[in-house]
Amino acid sequence: MTQTERRLFLIKELLREHPAYRNIEIPENTQEQKNLLRSLFNIRPPRSASKEFLKVQDEYLQTETAEKGITDLADLTPVQEGVYLWQGDITTLRCGAIVNAANSQMLGCFVPCHGCIDNAIHTYAGVQLRLACAEIMRAQGHEEPTGQAKITPAYNLPCQYVLHTVGPIIRGSVTKQDEKLLSSCYRSCLEVAEETSVRSIAFCCISTGEFHFPNQRAAEIAVETVRAYRQETQSRIEVIFNVFQEIDLHIYRHLLG
Repeated sequence: MTQTERRLFLIKELLREHPAYRNIEIPENTQEQKNLLRSLFNIRPPRSASKEFLKVQDEYLQTETAEKGITDLADLTPVQEGVYLWQGDITTLRCGAIVNAANSQMLGCFVPCHGCIDNAIHTYAGVQLRLACAEIMRAQGHEEPTGQAKITPAYNLPCQYVLHTVGPIIRGSVTKQDEKLLSSCYRSCLEVAEETSVRSIAFCCISTGEFHFPNQRAAEIAVETVRAYRQETQSRIEVIFNVFQEIDLHIYRHLLG
């Protein structure tokens, strides 16, 4: 199957799951088809899929990511021993684990084509990721607390694992408790990664997007927490600070020298 054939197959299968959407006309434009497919992925509840669907989906998503271009940790240059700064799409990074800034339901973003990292990671990992998160949440029996971390396979992403952490939501001024919880996100991810024998971890800018943590202070906490953890534990885990916006790139460049 070509990418177009895979995309149309997936769209049709997902539309069949939603009786109300069965009469939706599939656009001819490639980008509009991609947007429709992503939207259908985003709104799909956590449930199993057929082997045929997963086979086509996996081939489609892996090809899409390859066409975007995969960046391998081995090709990056450290800014400090064991520490990297990289600007790019975290869903295209090949390393041990990437960090997802999740919400307390931890099921991914259900808003069609939303620009958050949670949406992107769940989209390109595939429908298996939402189901895996749902199983964790069912076993846990309550919403994910702020400042902790869970780990899942990465499925169709180039990395091996995804670490999910819920950062603090800022409403008004940042409090000491907010700072403590954000630091806990970074430390919890590091601890869970090492427990799983992950050798490298890429951090996004946790809480700075939809959760409104100020970028400068969030970056300071991220760098301080990682440095303290590595010093206290003598950890050899490699850490990538992944940024997407120019403002975060400048902040981290200054902090990391």
